Amino acid sequence: MGNYQKSTQAISALSPEQYRVTQENGTEHPGTGELLHNTEVGIYVDVVSGEPLFASSSKYESGCGWPSFTKAIDPVNVNEITDTSLGMMRTEVRSSHGDSHLGHVFPDGPADQGGLRYCINSASLRFVPKDEMAKQGYEAYLDQVQELS
Repeated sequence: MGNYQKSTQAISALSPEQYRVTQENGTEHPGTGELLHNTEVGIYVDVVSGEPLFASSSKYESGCGWPSFTKAIDPVNVNEITDTSLGMMRTEVRSSHGDSHLGHVFPDGPADQGGLRYCINSASLRFVPKDEMAKQGYEAYLDQVQELS
């Protein structure tokens, strides 16, 4: 859809926390992310590359302390990598083009929506409200953020 890539300019614009999370595989403290309680309609994109990652329609409150989603907007933009750090087996989630560390995916999400919980750091995301999506080049994803009637 777009030309999404990691650039030194984008990386140099990151806050220290965004850099720590996306470039050094960090994790923000639970309950502290600015997008945790965001309920606006729109999409969440990689803070580094701008590639679309998650839609507000797949966001839910899991109680884990980080924004949680049931699925990615387009699986091609999300890489899942086995992570054996911290003495446990987990699946790390990274953006495909920006190669930003996003968080992890777990098999304990809502069963009626596929059973996955993408547990994502707010620091790795930029929220694009629905009314800004077309202006910012994300009009192809508007159908994924329509409010349910």
